[in-house]
Amino acid sequence: MLSTGALAQSFTLADTLRGTLSPIRASFDVTYYDLILNVDVENRTIGGVNHVHFRTVSDLDSLQLDLFDNLVIDSVVGNGAKLRFSRLFNAFFVSFPTKVSAGENAIVSVYYHGKPIEAKNAPWDGGFVWKKDSNGKPWVGIACEGLGASSWWPCKDHLSDEPDSMKITCTVPTGLMCVANGDPVSQKLSGRGMTTVWKVTYPINSYNVTLNIADYAHFSDAYVNTSGDSLRLDYYVLRANLDKARKQFQQVPGMMRCFEDAFGPYPFYRDGYALVETPYLGMEHQSAIAYGNGYMPGYRGRHPEGMDFDYIIIHETGHEWWGNSVSMKDAADMWIHESFCTYSEAVFVECTYGYEQMLKYLRYQRNFINNRSPIVGIYGLNNEGNGNDMYYKGSWMIHTLRTVLNDDILFRPIIKGIAQDFAYQTVDGEDIILYFNEKAGRNLTPIFHQYLHQKDVPVLEYRTAKNGFEVKWAAATEGFAMPLVYQSGTDAVKRIELNNTDFTFVPMGKKALKQLRFRDDLMLFIKKDVQ
Repeated sequence: MLSTGALAQSFTLADTLRGTLSPIRASFDVTYYDLILNVDVENRTIGGVNHVHFRTVSDLDSLQLDLFDNLVIDSVVGNGAKLRFSRLFNAFFVSFPTKVSAGENAIVSVYYHGKPIEAKNAPWDGGFVWKKDSNGKPWVGIACEGLGASSWWPCKDHLSDEPDSMKITCTVPTGLMCVANGDPVSQKLSGRGMTTVWKVTYPINSYNVTLNIADYAHFSDAYVNTSGDSLRLDYYVLRANLDKARKQFQQVPGMMRCFEDAFGPYPFYRDGYALVETPYLGMEHQSAIAYGNGYMPGYRGRHPEGMDFDYIIIHETGHEWWGNSVSMKDAADMWIHESFCTYSEAVFVECTYGYEQMLKYLRYQRNFINNRSPIVGIYGLNNEGNGNDMYYKGSWMIHTLRTVLNDDILFRPIIKGIAQDFAYQTVDGEDIILYFNEKAGRNLTPIFHQYLHQKDVPVLEYRTAKNGFEVKWAAATEGFAMPLVYQSGTDAVKRIELNNTDFTFVPMGKKALKQLRFRDDLMLFIKKDVQ
């Protein structure tokens, strides 16, 4: 579905090559990546090989992989022989001498080198970040969400295809440590430098693959859940910040308890959980979360009164469920990652501070909604929707759905069910909506579509009438209907079902009318007096 206003944007063949799951890309399924990389910090270059293991879905004689055209492909090897390849924008096409039949397993090895894109404002624009710590030692990080993993390593850079597992081998100059995703399985010092091998034992989306390079200090802790399972907590921080980190990261076990209660077990127990200090704000790199909030409360010190938790720890960890375990198939559905993850902040606040503080926190989030364009982007073009509203408006959409259902015994298992039933999968937005409808036992699609595919939130049109008031929704989505929650003074909260076609009369005395309050702290809408 095209979002409102989407056609005003222009796209190129490069966007199509990157964003479309074309037949040549759909013909194979990646099962394993074996990425081996040398990082020359002084010259800001990289070089190595990615052994791409895949299984053919249909007969093929060529396939598309992706690598930005500023990086050099030295050779592509398959079955011990060099393979022909051609490049087009940031895609490249590998040809096989004979047909590969459906159901076969194969390996293509891509050798490459070059100078990767350098981020100007990570994590928002993406690329490598080359900095130095306070002791003058190199401090390197990568953030490539949106920009794409193929900006620094060759892969099938389409969000619908995740490998079942992965190995990352990284060599860096002596005196530095490379921290990647998963579990470190070996480390070796040689004349080339320090080589560390990291193993990821779960599916991982391509933009979550990362390298962090610095003179890190490492310390560990453990979280034990209610079932007695122990999760290793690893922390890699700059040596000058070790004492700060030991104090700041004490928030992690309590956060983990809240999230496991709401969403189910942490998804990556075998690979552990890590926070890695980075020279940029943060990113949800699976089992190696980038942390750059400066050991401050809130978002770089900005937070609602009375809630001084570290935003980056809470938000980026929420992504382990929302984005890393449950993942979108197409960038247009980035809201699956960001809306649920931003709502997880409210879940944490309610768990830690209580219900009223949760409402206060959501009111704080509401300040950042802009309604400039729809949340959902254009499918098949690697196009994200409203980059701001997919966070805060999306969070409020979920909060609104909680109010619509008016039954936490129903609502909470639906949220947990999404996290568990779609774990380690890639999904479409419509998959989430249909699941919600099925479990709720009602058609919520028009509500989802109003918030996701329209730039404007519902407008509550109201007017006074003799002995009461009249109300209806103004919403562009056909069939939109949603309850209104209202209250007069200290009277009990009341609900009334409204649609977007007819005014509904609500009887109420004059005194009560003067104290009438529409509960816009429970639902996302705008009020409009149409008297």
